[in-house]
Amino acid sequence: MSGVAPLPDGPDAADAVAPVMTARRAGLVGCRSCGRVWPVDQDRCARCHAALVRPDRRGLAAVWAWMAAGVIFYIPANLYPMMSTRTFAGLKGSGEATILGGVMQLIEHGNYDIAIIVFVASVIVPIGKFIAIAWLALVAGSPATVHDAHLRLKVYEVVEFIGRWSMIDVFVVAILSALVQLGFVASIHPGPAAVCFALSVAFTMLSAQSFDPRLIWRGLPLRTRST
Repeated sequence: MSGVAPLPDGPDAADAVAPVMTARRAGLVGCRSCGRVWPVDQDRCARCHAALVRPDRRGLAAVWAWMAAGVIFYIPANLYPMMSTRTFAGLKGSGEATILGGVMQLIEHGNYDIAIIVFVASVIVPIGKFIAIAWLALVAGSPATVHDAHLRLKVYEVVEFIGRWSMIDVFVVAILSALVQLGFVASIHPGPAAVCFALSVAFTMLSAQSFDPRLIWRGLPLRTRST
């Protein structure tokens, strides 16, 4: 019949004819602590006793607020010195270095591998997290196919995984400050950027944790349609 649209070919063919059922459409709500689902009219999880809260886009306000705080503190973290080095009688090597300045010094000394690690952990990863969290907050609950939802979930899992590695600059400064304390000969002290960077990472992690991943599946249609 000419009025019937042909079925699509390829991996999306099954999604085009199979209904997409979510916990919300089944009258269930998932516990954010242990993951078990319960009837939507239940107030508390019987397994871990955590409060059951339905996914709501209004919770994205906390995501935006924490991320804005992270961006605000990330700016001075790159402008102010990350650490201050003092050597005997002001010998060569004394001074202050920002994040990018430290990367350039590592390159000048031939430590390319360490420079790449510091640059990725201190510049690429934070900026990438800001972009990823902002994108997830913008598309949360919007219409999506199953493929789109899986892509959003993977981005969210990557943001959650790399969050713990964002403090590498702060760890390096803390270790050097503890080890290089030779009195008037040489000493290393953390700069104001270390505090700003640590706060930026902490606020970004809180922003990611405030995001409700259940919103990823809320935009799924009852069945995906092909045009």
